[in-house]
Amino acid sequence: MTTPEQLPPPHRPRPSAPWQVVARREVMAKLTDRTFVVSTLVSVLIIGVIVGIQVVLAQRTTTETIAVTDDRAAAVVAGVDAAAQEMPVLGGRTRYETVRVASDAAARTLVADDDADAYLAVGPDGWTLLGRSAPAATTQLFLGQVIADQTMADNAARAGTSLETLRQGTDLQVETLDGARSGLATGVGFAFALLFYMSALTFGIQIATSVVEEKQSRIVEILATAIPVRQLLYGKVLGNTALAVGQMVLYTGLGLVGLSFSNYAGIVSSLAGSVAWFLVFFLAGFAALACVWAASGAMASRNEDIGATSGPLMWVTMIAFFAALFVPDGLWQQLLSYVPVVSSILMPMRLADGNATWWEPVIALLVTLAFGVAMVRLGERLYRNSLYHTSGKLSLRQAFAGTDQV
Repeated sequence: MTTPEQLPPPHRPRPSAPWQVVARREVMAKLTDRTFVVSTLVSVLIIGVIVGIQVVLAQRTTTETIAVTDDRAAAVVAGVDAAAQEMPVLGGRTRYETVRVASDAAARTLVADDDADAYLAVGPDGWTLLGRSAPAATTQLFLGQVIADQTMADNAARAGTSLETLRQGTDLQVETLDGARSGLATGVGFAFALLFYMSALTFGIQIATSVVEEKQSRIVEILATAIPVRQLLYGKVLGNTALAVGQMVLYTGLGLVGLSFSNYAGIVSSLAGSVAWFLVFFLAGFAALACVWAASGAMASRNEDIGATSGPLMWVTMIAFFAALFVPDGLWQQLLSYVPVVSSILMPMRLADGNATWWEPVIALLVTLAFGVAMVRLGERLYRNSLYHTSGKLSLRQAFAGTDQV
């Protein structure tokens, strides 16, 4: 017979580390907070509307009818139609169709009666495009390119050579001293900068506000008797960081999905890498600032003081935002892409533009991580020295020089 002493001890679940409890509490508090949920859903709705508009525009096809009187003009219109299907246009695609007429007068009558959008004719001095009003810029661009290619090909054949031979040495490579980022990099950089700025500022202020509210209600004194202050800080920071990164994954994922259904689906694969790097840099950059945001809340005694204690952090976030938008390409952009926080926007933007090698984001990320370690130590010191101070806000010097409480 088995005695009670011989029975195996009952299985007890291993208790979570204190910081895990705090982090879970932060996450659940935000996920059940109506304001947070509504603001997230509104942001998702805005992105969804933009995605929907892109999908609708991508499916829209307009038709331009061009009157012609001979085979050469018909071949040009066919070439324009082929070129238009290969180039993405924000407002959808345009198909170009020909209507064959017997004479110049008949073609002009069609245009005058709005039965054709334009009339394309070739004469001794070149080509003419006639319309009731000025043709669309894209139509003129496509026509000019196709006419130039076909005319050069005909001239090359008559001269006993080839179009490729005639084009040798005509390639133009653009280099600039100040730099001029591509349209893709500009758009991606603006999106990265806006997402980083809004998320870092929103969650940073939420962290600071949460700390102040716990100080005002004296809850922090109860928590600190059961949880070391360091664990309390880490849990608060990690919980909010997880929420911020989760939001960022949601927003960028929706953006990529939207692009995949638009006329720019071909660039999604090239953007995926820079978006992944942006998420990694966002995680490192936000985590580096989160502890200092918590410390700025600890330095305040009421919500009205947060603006004063968090001023330097707001400036850092604003500098990162404007640096991504207004720093010219070239040497300055390369140097700033290694500066922590600013690198969270500039380095992924350089990757999207294709002017950064594989090792550059690795070096910039290591620098950001080292900066993050220093900021965590600084934030922890400020947080511990300020947490129990309730008689007015502390200055940075006072908080840094204070005596550890726990």
